[in-house]
Amino acid sequence: MSEGKMKLAVLTSGGDSAGMNAVVRAVVKTGILKGCETWIVREGYEGLVRGNTEGHRHAQNAEKGSMSPKPHKGPENHEDFVHNLRFGDGELLKDGTGDHPGGRTLRGRYIVRVGWDDVRGWFAEGGTLIGTARSTTFRTWEGRLTAAHNLIKEGIDALVVCGGDGSLTGADVFRAEWPKLVAELRSQDKISEEQAAKHAHLKIVGLVGSIDNDMSMTDLTIGAPTALHRICESIDNINSTAFSHSRAFVLEVMGRHCGWLALMAGVSCGADFIFIPESPPDADKWEDEMCQMIQKHRDVGKRKTIVIVAEGAHDSKLQPIHAEFVKNVLSERLGLDTRVTTLGHTQRGGKPCAMDRILPTLQGVEAVEALLEATPDTPSYMIGVSENKITRVPLMDAVKMTRQVAQAISEKDFQKAMSLRDPEFCESLEGFYTTSVLEHEPRLPHHLRMRVAIMHVGAPAGGMNAATRAAVRHCIRQGHKPFAIHNGFVGLLDDNVHQLSWLGVDNWMTRGGSELGTNRKLPDIDLGAVAAKFQQYNFHAFIMIGGFEAFSSLRILEEGRKHYPAFNIPMVHLPATISNNVPLTEFSLGSDTSLNALVDACDAIKQSASASRNRVFVVETQGGKCGYIATMGALATGACIVYTPESGIGLDMLRNDVKYLKRRYAMDAKGKAEGRLVLRNEVSSEVYTTDVITKMFKEEGGSLFDSRSASLGHTLQGGIPSPLDRTRAVRLSLKCMAFLEQHHQELLKQQTRSKQAPPDSAAVITIQGTAVQWVPVQDMVEHADMKNRRGKHSWWEGQRELVEALVARPQILAKTGEAAKREMVL
Repeated sequence: MSEGKMKLAVLTSGGDSAGMNAVVRAVVKTGILKGCETWIVREGYEGLVRGNTEGHRHAQNAEKGSMSPKPHKGPENHEDFVHNLRFGDGELLKDGTGDHPGGRTLRGRYIVRVGWDDVRGWFAEGGTLIGTARSTTFRTWEGRLTAAHNLIKEGIDALVVCGGDGSLTGADVFRAEWPKLVAELRSQDKISEEQAAKHAHLKIVGLVGSIDNDMSMTDLTIGAPTALHRICESIDNINSTAFSHSRAFVLEVMGRHCGWLALMAGVSCGADFIFIPESPPDADKWEDEMCQMIQKHRDVGKRKTIVIVAEGAHDSKLQPIHAEFVKNVLSERLGLDTRVTTLGHTQRGGKPCAMDRILPTLQGVEAVEALLEATPDTPSYMIGVSENKITRVPLMDAVKMTRQVAQAISEKDFQKAMSLRDPEFCESLEGFYTTSVLEHEPRLPHHLRMRVAIMHVGAPAGGMNAATRAAVRHCIRQGHKPFAIHNGFVGLLDDNVHQLSWLGVDNWMTRGGSELGTNRKLPDIDLGAVAAKFQQYNFHAFIMIGGFEAFSSLRILEEGRKHYPAFNIPMVHLPATISNNVPLTEFSLGSDTSLNALVDACDAIKQSASASRNRVFVVETQGGKCGYIATMGALATGACIVYTPESGIGLDMLRNDVKYLKRRYAMDAKGKAEGRLVLRNEVSSEVYTTDVITKMFKEEGGSLFDSRSASLGHTLQGGIPSPLDRTRAVRLSLKCMAFLEQHHQELLKQQTRSKQAPPDSAAVITIQGTAVQWVPVQDMVEHADMKNRRGKHSWWEGQRELVEALVARPQILAKTGEAAKREMVL
């Protein structure tokens, strides 16, 4: 084995969270692709301490058919990939039979070599398949000395740790002490001089696995989106019985020092009141304030009440606030029939959502890159995410800031605690109050109040109704009048317009599709008539929620300002489309909901395909001429091939696809072939349709594999919006309203009778990298492929290469020499 070949191990520690298995899978596969040896550590740090008993060391190499280590020939080498294909323990880990006394066992082995197929299908599983434990032994010097000895015995020199702040702190301490640990082991003659020199430094990288989303310097922790899904599913189910009986429900959710789950659930589900540690209520007034707020809701006709309490909730004097006490207050003071539901560990469970498959995968890839680039002088990094960008930050900086939050809370410095949370947290809290508090009097004076038109344009998408609800609630709070335009521009011309009320939109958060109705007609069906209607209804501001058609409509209206004064008002486009094809923005409302629908469908399809052992399913997705859903869906489901309009489909491509499938199925263990997925965007090719490709695979598969097709169609548009789409809808919608107010006030300052709106007052709200940015609609045009109705450049297009890398397509197609000759004979 060459000196430069890195041996890396991955462990999960602390509380389990959905997405941990995706991390392990990504680290193992990326490590193999980069020419590393890959290992897993069972039971977290406790596994490091226990190590492998002498009789079991390297036991995995004894499996029939495995090969002894060969010199590394680079990540692209086919033979090297085959050598790392499997070591036989993957099924024991996945099935939970590792400690079974009979047959092959993992007893006595806690640091286990794993190959490519050993982590196959892991990322669809919840929790952590390699186990986790809180190790008291590792907290001692002797425990860490034993752990270091166990790693050195196996030759491991790099460690990926997925856990919370305590786990990551332990990793950094371990790295800092490593030279002293090695020196002591050498002085005790437990390792050789050669081993001491070879393992002089330990490389560490951390990923945050925590359902609480309590780590600073990252927007999301692994497992938090899935936990939020579980909470929202429960509240959505409770809503119906609460409404039926006109009851109040108090729900306790996890979050000892962080209120992220309670806050986001409150925003996503339209709760009436929330309690979070970072922003506690006044100790002497909160009962009165909560009762007054809820009574106002009841007075306007609201039938149900939802109060969410984080488990670490307290008042401003740090006195704990428990769900049972809140229930008694509501029952005794308001006479409400009140129930308590503690969600408990159901929040940790279940299969990961799409985001908790994609983000851990991208972070796992980045973690391996960070290890390969690490030097003794670089800090230990934590891999995080900011908006849509995978980031590296010094691990201890993040841990330090995280602990400052808890310290600020304990010191009753709640303003500091909030400032240490990311900006989205603070915006979401303000958004919750904006959409839940019913004011006695509007906030704005009469001359600043607007008549705001709201329209849905294009195909329906999850989050449209949530965005509309937020806009309406903001309007009423400020004193504006919100008008719904039903059925797009056609509805406007038919005078299908009515004013929306605070209560009327109350249940819209959880409703999919479009409550206003929508179509693809643009305003140029009769621009003059549209202008006349704007003038008739005296609209002061206009918000369109939709996809590429909304962008095109805004462009037409902005250009129409030259001829129609009625369009000289602030106008915004909030992107909402499952296709995610609006130029410049990296996310559109509905795209996350659609990805989750695709993941659910593909999980079921893959189960069927795997049951048949050797079946390939060609799954057709929506998305128009944009391959976002197909590409990111392939990343989230582990599909082995993806076809998109951007790349097209050709004969050479199909020839290689058939070759890949044949070679891959030939590598599967006998009787254990995997069902596989191929994702095809609906308009990838007019000639090579889903049916044609399915029949081609079936014909060419012969005795190796069969083929079937499935079309997901409009199921990708429907269903309850995902929590991420709901929270994003509220956040962006409120930013849109602030934009409209700002430009309306600037127009009022113009002294001329005929107001002239500047070009930047007609804009699209976009998410770009780590920031939310406004882009004037005319500036968007240069970034748009108007013919194909998508952006000219998309951030996700590079993910297609990652999809292919994670199924080893380049390595399998690069088969040469004797292996290729044998294939030709067959």
